[in-house]
Amino acid sequence: MTLVPICLCRGAKPGSTFLDSSTIDPSTSKEIARLASSNPKGSSVYLDCPVSGGVVGAAAGTLTFMVGGDKSKVSEVSPLLLGMGAKVVHCGDVGSGQAAKICNNMLLGISMIGVSETMNLGIRMGLDPKLLADIINSSTGRCWSSEVYNPVPDIVANAPSCRNYKGGFGSALIAKDLGLAQNAAAESKTPTPLGSMTHQIYQLMCTQGYGDLDFSAVYKFLQEQEKKRSD
Repeated sequence: MTLVPICLCRGAKPGSTFLDSSTIDPSTSKEIARLASSNPKGSSVYLDCPVSGGVVGAAAGTLTFMVGGDKSKVSEVSPLLLGMGAKVVHCGDVGSGQAAKICNNMLLGISMIGVSETMNLGIRMGLDPKLLADIINSSTGRCWSSEVYNPVPDIVANAPSCRNYKGGFGSALIAKDLGLAQNAAAESKTPTPLGSMTHQIYQLMCTQGYGDLDFSAVYKFLQEQEKKRSD
């Protein structure tokens, strides 16, 4: 833990409420909540409230806040959060918001790689990418990564794939979140083979210069891996 949350907790006015929208380990959220409540100058309240929806959701005001902490306090701050998003979900005690976010982002990473592999395969077999995307999005393979954030350029207007993967949710950030998921899986003895493989792929991308690109650049990464094998 850094000194920042410690200093904030110690310097806070009694009765202050901290809203933490970062994505961190649930155990860290619990420790910060303990520090906030045990301040000798007067206790404060800490809520972990990570968000989902990405840059697109932030711009549209459709973010989902996953909140962990005292239920009555969550109700109290919900109007503030709804000024930035469309949905506030009370997930349970402190740390549960982080747990929900970690699970969501693990699935997000898995699905993005799945869509990227599928689109790459279909295109290499001669299918028109827009036709394939339309079929997927009207069939059982439909998901957020295929419909809203398709990794193939010129499929979804304004997606990072149409901007050479600039902006959006960086590959380094999802690699960090996938690492948190793997830590949680190890602590809870939960098998996550796809989550583990996805973490490894994004880590490899970061070592090869993709860290600052949007996480949908895994499509570009897969294409370039094929080129390297062909050379």
